[in-house]
Amino acid sequence: MKKYVCTVCNYEYDPEKGDPDGGIEPGTAFEDIPDDWVCPVCGAAKSDFEPLE
Repeated sequence: MKKYVCTVCNYEYDPEKGDPDGGIEPGTAFEDIPDDWVCPVCGAAKSDFEPLE
């Protein structure tokens, strides 16, 4: 599973860790996160994330 990075604050979403505080279980692929999820650091929209190369 790919990691994704927030283009606003550079927070990295790691699918192995998920975002437990945001209700995203570890092991959740970025594509499977609900569209209304926001960056836990800066509040940017899911659409503001890009795949980490």
